[in-house]
Amino acid sequence: MNRSAPTRHDEAWRYSDISAVEAAWPLAAPESIIVPAGGHFARTILQDTGSIHQLDIAIGKGATTAIHVLNIGGDYGRVELNITLHEGADFKLGAVQIGGGTQNLEIVTTVTHAEPKATSSQIVRSVLAGTATGTYLGKVAVARDAQLTDSVQSVKAMLLDRSATANAKPELEIYADDVKCAHGCAIGELDAMGLFYLQARGIAPADAKKLMLQAFVAGVFDGAADEEMLTDAALKKLGELV
Repeated sequence: MNRSAPTRHDEAWRYSDISAVEAAWPLAAPESIIVPAGGHFARTILQDTGSIHQLDIAIGKGATTAIHVLNIGGDYGRVELNITLHEGADFKLGAVQIGGGTQNLEIVTTVTHAEPKATSSQIVRSVLAGTATGTYLGKVAVARDAQLTDSVQSVKAMLLDRSATANAKPELEIYADDVKCAHGCAIGELDAMGLFYLQARGIAPADAKKLMLQAFVAGVFDGAADEEMLTDAALKKLGELV
């Protein structure tokens, strides 16, 4: 039986467009993926229509998984990943979300290091204009026996208008004592001196902004099978904002 639709009292949905969620409720069951020991799995997620993507991925011993996300479309778009890493597994996430107008875009991840010697890396970049809202909620949980875990989160957001909103909550829950876990989060605006420098060399203001934003998201899609498509789509969306 499907439970009732979430409310803002549910932590994972705190910043969501609840009316859009209710309209889509009940959601289909999350896609469940098992990566066998020693295997490799890669997935590109382009959210450009206003939809909710949910994936549950179990990564076997010594296996690797790489997920690349571009979240840009619709009034409300959400990508939710639940990852479980077994011994020596590796998970990489490269994600960009770009929103304008009244868009509400979300990336929500729960990465569980269930066994020792697993590694995870999450890079998330958001660019927001108008009254758009961009949210990243990222929990890394390290089990008691998951010694020698190595996990890092890098979260940055760029606000093109003061009316835009960026929500970021990188979270660590660690029960092992021999681990390397780090997260960094920064929210800011385009550097005025950088814009002045580019414009002083004859680059139009809109082009200068686009160049700086391109640099801001550069590298996030490195290694993706659909790297060119993701980059082109991101640049087109950035062009619409500036």
